Amino acid sequence: MPIHPLWIVAILVIVLIIFGPGRLPELGSAAGKAMREFRKATSELGNDVTSSMSATPQAPAGNAAGTSDASAKSTEPASSTKN
Repeated sequence: MPIHPLWIVAILVIVLIIFGPGRLPELGSAAGKAMREFRKATSELGNDVTSSMSATPQAPAGNAAGTSDASAKSTEPASSTKN
């Protein structure tokens, strides 16, 4: 449903009454900065997603045989003090 031009004019008049003509340039500038930051963040997020999707998956680190360091160690205690 399109927004009727009369509604836009009514909203602008209400904003002008609430904030006054002196603050309107500041509000416009702040809104422009916020929109710029939002666009920048969304484009960076999109670039990150596309780069991660196009990257080749890497093999997990560790032994190729699937054994871990814990299973490769001996079962004897580290210090045996039998006299």
